Amino acid sequence: MTESLPPTTPAAPTAGAGDKAPVSTGPKPFGARPGARPPFGGPRSGPGGPRSGPGGRPTGPGGRGRRPPPRRKVCRFCAEKISEVDYKAIPILRGFLTARGKILSGRTTGNCAGHQRQLTQAIKRAQTLALLPYTGE
Repeated sequence: MTESLPPTTPAAPTAGAGDKAPVSTGPKPFGARPGARPPFGGPRSGPGGPRSGPGGRPTGPGGRGRRPPPRRKVCRFCAEKISEVDYKAIPILRGFLTARGKILSGRTTGNCAGHQRQLTQAIKRAQTLALLPYTGE
């Protein structure tokens, strides 16, 4: 008593909306994943949106992260009306050196370009004459 089953034939494919194969756009770049930020440039969305400052705080009118503009630094030599920076004025020159003996930049000190050049030259002359150290003390 063996029952034989009727032979099965494959059903003919019918065209439907869900039968489309996924379209490949080519190989994906290394590290690409959904929601990843775009490589090199392009719009980026971070915390707080496009008008956010550091830490995602909003900037602009009414924003809590608004800070007043930094105060402009004034050249010390121009303020005291000193025309020439003297290499023998060691206490003054020492204030423009770091603890390691490096000359502070004009952006840090607020000196104008002309006085910064004179200051650099005076410090180097004082170092040559051993009035100031080349390295930190």
